[in-house]
Amino acid sequence: MRTSPLTRPVRVKDVLVSAVPGLRERMLEDTIRTSWPRIVGPQFSRQSRPGSLRTGTLDVLVDNSPLLHEMKLRSGELLAALQAFRPDTVSALRLTLGARAPERATRPTKRMAAPPRLAPEQTQWVDAMVAPVSDTALAASLRRVLTKDLLSHRPRGSSHGPDTSPLDKDTA
Repeated sequence: MRTSPLTRPVRVKDVLVSAVPGLRERMLEDTIRTSWPRIVGPQFSRQSRPGSLRTGTLDVLVDNSPLLHEMKLRSGELLAALQAFRPDTVSALRLTLGARAPERATRPTKRMAAPPRLAPEQTQWVDAMVAPVSDTALAASLRRVLTKDLLSHRPRGSSHGPDTSPLDKDTA
């Protein structure tokens, strides 16, 4: 049996770009967005942001009219800076007036609440109901359904189950 000759390593980025259409432009948009202050300078980057890139045209949203006017007058310089940053990617700019979205880093992070859990007696009841099922996939699905059902019958804000036991529901 003959082995194939060693090949050069291929970057994951190159594989993904060839497999997913449109990914190249989205990755380029993200690169431009993160490098925007370096490309256009602090004066313009504070009050503008790059948007989508379609067929070589980069949409740029600018906060106010005077700056929009100045950026339009200096669009040749801005385009040259973009082309110096990434040659052959941006061929035109479309400058429009629009509100700048808040920075991702300045948004407060929300703490996710711990997922609700069943009380120990409810967990035992679910285990007892699932025990006779021999198919593991079916047993896992049944466990999820029973757990979600019990959690959905809790009063709002309660960390414990309903006042009645799961067995009382069957006899009622």
